[in-house]
Amino acid sequence: MLITEGSAKIEIAGKLEKISRELPVFYNPAMAFNRSLTVLLLNSLDKTEMRILDLLAGSGIRSLRFLLELEKKKLKEIIINDGKKGFCRVMKKNLRLNKIKLSKKIFLQEEEANRFLTSAEGYDYIEIDPFGSPNEFLNNALKHLAREGILGVTATDTAPLAGKYPATCQRNYWAKPLRGELQHEIGLRILIRKVQLIGAQFDKALMPLFSFYKDHYYRVFFFCEKGKQKADKVMVQHQYLLYCPACLNRKVSFFNKEKCSCGKEFIFVGPLWTGQLFDKVLTAKMCRKNTYLELQRFLEIAEKEAEVKTVGFYCMHVLAGKLKKDIPKKEIIMAKLRKQKINFSETIFSPTGIRAAAEIETIKKLLIDY
Repeated sequence: MLITEGSAKIEIAGKLEKISRELPVFYNPAMAFNRSLTVLLLNSLDKTEMRILDLLAGSGIRSLRFLLELEKKKLKEIIINDGKKGFCRVMKKNLRLNKIKLSKKIFLQEEEANRFLTSAEGYDYIEIDPFGSPNEFLNNALKHLAREGILGVTATDTAPLAGKYPATCQRNYWAKPLRGELQHEIGLRILIRKVQLIGAQFDKALMPLFSFYKDHYYRVFFFCEKGKQKADKVMVQHQYLLYCPACLNRKVSFFNKEKCSCGKEFIFVGPLWTGQLFDKVLTAKMCRKNTYLELQRFLEIAEKEAEVKTVGFYCMHVLAGKLKKDIPKKEIIMAKLRKQKINFSETIFSPTGIRAAAEIETIKKLLIDY
């Protein structure tokens, strides 16, 4: 079966019916958005002559797109690795299919990821896109991430991070998740903290450049800086989110036990990353450079969302239900926020959400007066 994605083509055996790691060639069409955004982000960075490692290449489609769609000045060499038996043979076939000649800048490896990393050099960009959790690859990958390098991490084990299996989340990600309207932002922030903690062991400060949830996966791009003090500054932003199910109030705190102003006890979530999810300058540049139609609306929302420095957003459906009011039109609430000069944006986490630098009572009043 011939598949075309972006500028690349790959040949896979049989029909594309069930996504499984047992497939002879692992290809997930739902990740096409992820791969397009990765190409755009790398093209938007002020980096050239990068050594790129595609650690878990699967079908190799991401690496093919790097070779075909990255600006020429971006790529010094690319190492394309997968532990699946026969990977190099299939990859050579797909390189030929795309009229890409093997050269001194393209290296193919067929090795278990962590075994490969034990003898690896430093890389300017490392791609970790596993089937499930990235946990088992973080330690070795971060050892080999270069100073001012970029790490791309995907997690598809969203159920624990989104609060369906809280014990699993605490065991695997060292934090308590939340089930509810904020679950995916909270899950993403828990994932970010876990990666940052592993980086801190090597005196590496990992700052999120662009982070999102989509189609049952979490995705984060990190910028790496070396230094103990820089790593310490990152860890200061690991705090708890206190959330009140009774009145929907929320606040960030270093402490996990506190009473809400409504008199009820907050439930605590985390610890989690409470800093930026997007680099404002990079996100704006990505929005300007973008040529992928499927990314445009998403990037426009992210660009505005990068301007609002809050943990969590307000879901109009949940608030309306709590207040026993009709669900308001989001556009009308946003117009009211604009009139009051409150900093706000839509959010990539929910079509019914608004991220606003305002207290819960202010938002409730807007809905009551709707």
